Amino acid sequence: MQLVTTDFITGKEIETIQMVKGSVVFSKNVVRDVFAGLKTIVGGEIAGYTEMLNDARSIATKRMVDEAARLGADAVVNL
Repeated sequence: MQLVTTDFITGKEIETIQMVKGSVVFSKNVVRDVFAGLKTIVGGEIAGYTEMLNDARSIATKRMVDEAARLGADAVVNL
């Protein structure tokens, strides 16, 4: 599956099928929240939340690709 941020793929003809999406919602973790609260006192990146965000983005992207594949698409444009 080709994923691009443009509305075209050079050398390819695009046929619009329909919009696809991928969503995920993660619940907060009490322990992670405590450490995040402490981290706000000293500043800096909250690695636990960064990891959670990256995991959620990966799951949502996979769901979007899976939906596009079910529709017979071989690419997702304007990602």
